[in-house]
Amino acid sequence: MILWFQEKVDILESHDVQIRSVRQHFPAPAVLKLRHYIQPKRYRRVRLSRENIFLRDDHTCQYCAKTFAYKDLTLDHVMPVSRGGPKSWKNLVTACHKCNHKKGNRTPKEANMDLLKKPVPLQWTPAFDVKARIKSVDEVWSPYLTIQFY
Repeated sequence: MILWFQEKVDILESHDVQIRSVRQHFPAPAVLKLRHYIQPKRYRRVRLSRENIFLRDDHTCQYCAKTFAYKDLTLDHVMPVSRGGPKSWKNLVTACHKCNHKKGNRTPKEANMDLLKKPVPLQWTPAFDVKARIKSVDEVWSPYLTIQFY
């Protein structure tokens, strides 16, 4: 409503409900259109975190290829920290407790345990994926969207 009062947006569709002030009432906006283009913020890198490593590796142990619940997974340093391995996207993988214990303070080659795939930085998260974040969309939006949610 503030953007509309400031004449920064046009209201294309409204809901049936009203927004009331002391003296006036207005239809609640459902679809707004910006009057001027706003440059999006620059691409942000995905934060290195336990959750994002698990997401990248699809909750799958990178040694035995089995999928586990969050609580049953650990992070494994491919090159152990005790041997100078950094905390980085390329050195962290998802591992089950059993495989992480078996590998111990060795490299995968020394432990004779092959990695399922080479660890790389995550380029996106579901937070960046509009379709993954939105479970349902009001039907009034369907003419304005290029992706279908129904």
